[in-house]
Amino acid sequence: MGRLFPRDDADEIRGALLALRRGTGLPVAFGGLVRPGAAHRMIITELTGTTTGALRGLAVAAGAGLGGKALALGLPFRVDDYPVARTISHEYDAPVFAEGLRSVVAVPVVTGREVRAVLYGAVRQRLPLGDRLVAAAVDVGRNLERRLADRDAARAALAALPTAPARTERDPDGPGWEQVRQAHAELRGLLRRVDDPELRDRLDAVADRLAGAVAGPDRPAPAVALSPREIDVLACVALGCTNADVAAQLGLRPETVKSYLRSAMRKLGAHTRLEVVVAARRARLLP
Repeated sequence: MGRLFPRDDADEIRGALLALRRGTGLPVAFGGLVRPGAAHRMIITELTGTTTGALRGLAVAAGAGLGGKALALGLPFRVDDYPVARTISHEYDAPVFAEGLRSVVAVPVVTGREVRAVLYGAVRQRLPLGDRLVAAAVDVGRNLERRLADRDAARAALAALPTAPARTERDPDGPGWEQVRQAHAELRGLLRRVDDPELRDRLDAVADRLAGAVAGPDRPAPAVALSPREIDVLACVALGCTNADVAAQLGLRPETVKSYLRSAMRKLGAHTRLEVVVAARRARLLP
């Protein structure tokens, strides 16, 4: 199957830094991830717009400097003239001065109530960083938070996937199948939120394999084609979710859920929610 996560979190940081430069107009951006077990330190590993390597590999401790303050408090901070700023400590003046930075904003990236990374934007002259610019930088951080959270959820869902139990005609609902169905529904809902197209395709393939595992390798391919959203809706309905539950899970309106459900019923020749779930399972569209 290959790697399920072709891009790592550092790639996401790099993409966010480019977005920060575009969104704020600041010529320099850098940042990095908080390393697990590193005594709450963030390592600057990704840089764009820099002219030296002075900042690369810098370990920023919680509470130290501008980024350390953002790391410790989980809030964005800015300084309009770094060399004389009195609101921060100055442990990292040497690399900052080597790069010639003056006005800097630092934005924490928070997932699961923990600061996961810090993004910086900077300019080499004294320039008041207005609220609109800071808000644009914060928006980039929030987008990165969502992307990292979705990737974390994908990792957790894949790690927790149960082994599909053998299913026989005499035991169509043997032990373990409810776990498989829950995992399938979770993956179907999750993959629609993942921005990385390659990761999304791989998650989709895992979900399809879960559905196909029901019948074994000798069963022919499904004769009925449902849209991905129709399968998403049916996966939730199969767990007993109401239309309102499905809408909340998939980020849809209840009316849209009804439309997908009616379409799936029509394609599968079903008239009730139970019938459409049974028909979808017989067609190898659901586990």
